[in-house]
Amino acid sequence: AAGRKAAPDVEWSHEDLGHWRPARQYDLIYSNAALHWLPNHAALFPSVMEKVTPGGMLAVQMPRNFLAPSHVLIGETALNGPWRSKVEHLVTPPPVEGPAFYHDLLAPLSQNVDIWETEYLQVLEGDNPVKEWTKGTWLTRYLDILQGDEKAAFEAAYGERVAKAYPKNAAGQTLFPFRRLFMVAQRKG
Repeated sequence: AAGRKAAPDVEWSHEDLGHWRPARQYDLIYSNAALHWLPNHAALFPSVMEKVTPGGMLAVQMPRNFLAPSHVLIGETALNGPWRSKVEHLVTPPPVEGPAFYHDLLAPLSQNVDIWETEYLQVLEGDNPVKEWTKGTWLTRYLDILQGDEKAAFEAAYGERVAKAYPKNAAGQTLFPFRRLFMVAQRKG
């Protein structure tokens, strides 16, 4: 709705990205922090690239922080509490592979591929800000399954673990390194 309001001349659609099957190709497909939620990247990325016109561009950004304490401790919390049977199915291998994996998928379909990682240092404020950060992303999947006291206990247990992993500095800030993977590929023309 916000997009339609801001750019009424653009054709907007709301679809399930996992089932997106456009009838035509596009000059540019851009994804910011979305494709990591979908499985089977070995099939997904070539499929998305096929939707790009020859000479067109695919630009993707995905978080790649899944082996950092912020995310590993979510799985540890899930497997070490009375909620285990409800959430253990969410403890899975990292959904995003390394840069070489995506290069191998995209290079045969591309005339140019540029892939890089950047680790941003987020300077966070407040009480247990890494916990609060993950509540807006990866932790949400776990909290959505749990209810009431169990949900609060899970969040508190994770909060204890993550606060130890990311202590405040002398200025009272929490430094949170966060890795992101970027790729820009031009489809063979």
